[in-house]
Amino acid sequence: MTKIQPASNPQDFREFPMTKSNFGLIKQLAYEYAGIKLTGHKQEMVYGRLSRRIRSLKLGDFDQYCELIIDRNNPEVSNFINAISTNLTAFFRELHHFEYLEQWFCKDVLKSYIGDMSSVRIWSAGCSSGEEPYSIAMTIDRALRLRTGNFDIKILATDLDSKVLAKATQGIYETDCLTNLDDQLLHGNFDTEKTDEGGVSVKDKIRRYVHFKRLNLLEEWPMQGKFDAIFCRNVVIYFDVPTKRKLFDRYANILKPNGYLFIGHSESLHGITDRFKSKGKTIYQLSTDGM
Repeated sequence: MTKIQPASNPQDFREFPMTKSNFGLIKQLAYEYAGIKLTGHKQEMVYGRLSRRIRSLKLGDFDQYCELIIDRNNPEVSNFINAISTNLTAFFRELHHFEYLEQWFCKDVLKSYIGDMSSVRIWSAGCSSGEEPYSIAMTIDRALRLRTGNFDIKILATDLDSKVLAKATQGIYETDCLTNLDDQLLHGNFDTEKTDEGGVSVKDKIRRYVHFKRLNLLEEWPMQGKFDAIFCRNVVIYFDVPTKRKLFDRYANILKPNGYLFIGHSESLHGITDRFKSKGKTIYQLSTDGM
């Protein structure tokens, strides 16, 4: 009986074979363009996502695709970054962050209000499809009901991925994305009558707080003023230590004295920076020691 020999390489059956050289260049460009550090076990994910781009562009192989993205000015670079970026989010994800935010706002902002314009600036860095900044806005809006006053509140929401930013700006979500919200949050912050797209829309009173903008965290930042709080959650998990150190140092420089930094549940500042003091549960406050 003749034995069937296994293929020498599983990639022989792929629509678009990916060579070691292709993946090596993709890893290099992902790091250079976006600070994303891809490891070998991400190769299948990268293949699946970029194969769709190759098919869409009607290219023949990864060699041709790599020729496009090696030119940083090529429009495909934006699609490349969008494809390899991971966007996973939810309304009020890591609820303790929003509980802390509300306590801080009520205690430090509302109680210190003395009649002049009170300005609050919060940055959602890596806002994905908008659930995080809208959750921040809902939290602040709920706290404001406790006090009348002339408050100037702006939430800057940025992301590298232009596609998720478009969804965030639209502010329309499928109802299954809202199952963790109680009736008060749902009906108070969403127009629950379904839109033409089939979802429900964030109310204008919440939208007015949030301003969306595309931003690569590794490039120049256009912001002039400083922030009271920065949310950078589950963003740096693909960054190496030098990139994390540089990024968190820049965050420290753009925070107001005693400003807050919120990071993801699987992230830590230990061994990265000593410019923040822990407030517990991945909440940090800018340290003034030695400054």
